[in-house]
Amino acid sequence: MSSTSPAAKDRNAGEGGYALFLVPGLIGFALVVLLPFLMNVGISFTRWKGIGFPTFIGIENYARLLRDGTFWAAFQHSIAAVIAMAVIPTALGLLLAAVLYDYVAPRFGGKISSWLRAGFYLPQILPIAVAGVLWGWILSPIGVLNEVFKAVGLGAFAHNWLGDPSTALLSVMAVMVWLQVGYALVVFMSGLARVDPSLYEAAELDGAPWLARFWHITIPMLKPEIFVVGLTTTIAALKVFAPVYVLTSGGPDNATNVPSYFAYYHFFTTNRVGYGSAISTVQMLITLVLGFIFLRVQARHTDGGR
Repeated sequence: MSSTSPAAKDRNAGEGGYALFLVPGLIGFALVVLLPFLMNVGISFTRWKGIGFPTFIGIENYARLLRDGTFWAAFQHSIAAVIAMAVIPTALGLLLAAVLYDYVAPRFGGKISSWLRAGFYLPQILPIAVAGVLWGWILSPIGVLNEVFKAVGLGAFAHNWLGDPSTALLSVMAVMVWLQVGYALVVFMSGLARVDPSLYEAAELDGAPWLARFWHITIPMLKPEIFVVGLTTTIAALKVFAPVYVLTSGGPDNATNVPSYFAYYHFFTTNRVGYGSAISTVQMLITLVLGFIFLRVQARHTDGGR
């Protein structure tokens, strides 16, 4: 005789029924993510122009990739993108969220704080193409930024910001910071809403200045949000494409080239589909490794991971 109680049987049957709701998502994942990924990996071992039949060449594309100085330069630019889309927005968003939550809202009201938060978040909902046209107009040789410099007597600082290899990458990085900081700000302000106000009140009564409260209370309490923002923005930076495509198309002289655009270039310009697939595969592996490291570090800082 089975010793399983009727309640346990009903519970197991219910869990099996809930599993059916995962089937549509699993099918979508297999068709939209897993299958194209496996096809991309397979194509990376071939020589193919996108038409006809691929020719299997083994690891030749990967061997060429290791010798390709343009790829390694693009990879270095992706590190700059991580700084611009993950490191700076996370730090700046954390600071701005604390200022809005601790200073602006209590003194000027929640409505002002909400308007400022919405203003910082606006670039996140603005289409990249529109933002690219806007910033291209601002940073062009006859754009707004140079005209402002000339109007205030600083015409010597006028520059072709996106056309000069020495400033193009920094200019694109500045746009990336502008695009990304609002996302971090909103996440951190949501996290601050769950922090017990009595912690700040006790610290303030003990005479702790704002910077000490920020360092010893705000940052430790927001560790889960910091990890989430750090992971998502780092992944976004490693696969960044649209800002580079719209602003500079990887130029000038590959000064702003990144792996995603480099793969796109070989897919659709040189028609070296196999080589472009190899670039995409390596980029994906790097993203997976960094994502795994982030998750392991996060697990060590949570009760469940100890």
